[in-house]
Amino acid sequence: MRLAPASAAAASPFSPVSAAVARSGPNQRLRWPVGLLGVPFENITQAEAVARVDAMIASRRPHYVVTANVDFLVQARHDVELRRILLAADLVLCDGAPLVWASRWLGNPLPERVAGADVTPLLIEAAERNGHRLFLLGARDGVAAEAAERLRQQHPSLVIAGHYSPPFGTLLTMDFTEISRRVRAANPDLVLVSFGCPKQEKWIAKHYQQLGIPVMIGVGATLDFIAGRIKRAPAVMQRTGTECFYRLAQEPRRLIGRYAGDFIHFVPAITRQCLSLHSRRHPATPPDLISASPTPSRRELQITGDLSASGLNQQSAIYAEAMAASSDCHLDLSQVRFLDSTGAAMLVQWHRRLHEQGKKLVILNPSTAVQSTLQLLQLTGYLNLPDQAPRGARYVAAESGTGTVVPSYPGGHTLAWQGEITAANAEAVGAQTRELLTAVSPPPRNTHLINIARLQFIDSSGAELMARLRLWARSQEQELRFLGARPDVRNVLEMSGLSNVVEGARR
Repeated sequence: MRLAPASAAAASPFSPVSAAVARSGPNQRLRWPVGLLGVPFENITQAEAVARVDAMIASRRPHYVVTANVDFLVQARHDVELRRILLAADLVLCDGAPLVWASRWLGNPLPERVAGADVTPLLIEAAERNGHRLFLLGARDGVAAEAAERLRQQHPSLVIAGHYSPPFGTLLTMDFTEISRRVRAANPDLVLVSFGCPKQEKWIAKHYQQLGIPVMIGVGATLDFIAGRIKRAPAVMQRTGTECFYRLAQEPRRLIGRYAGDFIHFVPAITRQCLSLHSRRHPATPPDLISASPTPSRRELQITGDLSASGLNQQSAIYAEAMAASSDCHLDLSQVRFLDSTGAAMLVQWHRRLHEQGKKLVILNPSTAVQSTLQLLQLTGYLNLPDQAPRGARYVAAESGTGTVVPSYPGGHTLAWQGEITAANAEAVGAQTRELLTAVSPPPRNTHLINIARLQFIDSSGAELMARLRLWARSQEQELRFLGARPDVRNVLEMSGLSNVVEGARR
């Protein structure tokens, strides 16, 4: 359905959301998130980040926090699963001076760098003050134990519930049973995970819900800093954003390739974003939020004007309205003239907020400006854009209630998978798949076919499930083949080292 412009009041089913959205005063400026290469960074200080983590612990619900630097963003450009993890994180903090500089160029400056190595000591002080239980997980053999001993000396009242440095292995070969046993026995409130990016982020995203820990945060080399294995740069280098040169001098052979690659990929990408999406390129038209009469199942909204930092500064309550949403929302963006990095970050947060409640944000009729920005920031595969999606995605959006596993799929396939398979549903999908495959008659040449052309996304848990199902089929003296993987699914399989489980998945 294409909606009439807001100005055509007589023809439009929409009306202004005046009760919820009032114009802010000209001098009032709130701190909106800013999207850097598509990843929404929270516009907060170190102290505010600690307060947010404290609130997460108090809620007793599981959360994960990411301290993202330039290397994270570069890796996420070609690692679909890591990009999803960053987009879905409960809190993304800015761990890099270049990211602060880029936010200034984009017209929505982050207040300061919130590095993992800086915020972790503050979190530890807060844990001691509030009686929170701390667990140190990862790093090289012996590092977590050394870090724990130093923390006990520096913070006598700190409750260190446990520490563990598991044997080195890939994400899919790590002994989760043993790690889970130790973490559960410690019953921590906060777990610092030091496996390095992207391994620590993928491990956390895969297990944080199952473990039920209030907060898990990837801290990279921070445990090495605490243990004294690696020295931090002098304070002046930390303040001026030149700490990377100090780290490079300490570990040149390990870091030279990474730093060079980050520079080669990050600088052109962020330059393109800054040139394309600078929020002060023209006088902003304040956005308006207009609404049709809500139905019991969803709200239908339309945004007009500029969905940008400068526009939101003149109409700030739109952000509050979006973050307060609690039902499915169909959002018409046909009348949005300009979408910048801040507006894109707002859409990502809106989508995430609804997803946490089991709801959906569906974007209808995106204008050319909206499409251009979402493509530039690699967000078209994450946000629901049914009018722009291929046929399989529209099928999933329309038939999402039918489940992930579709039996008796036409065209000779035994089954089909659709939607997404992640840590949240992988075990259920596996059980249903085995049940359905067991119930059917032996296929020709004892080979089952599962069509995954309508499978939009999998994470490492989904990739591991596919490998386990193939092994299970062989134990039944049968073969199992997956056909029709989309590019995002192929990407996750390749990053997991499992590209051979799908026909034609190798590039």
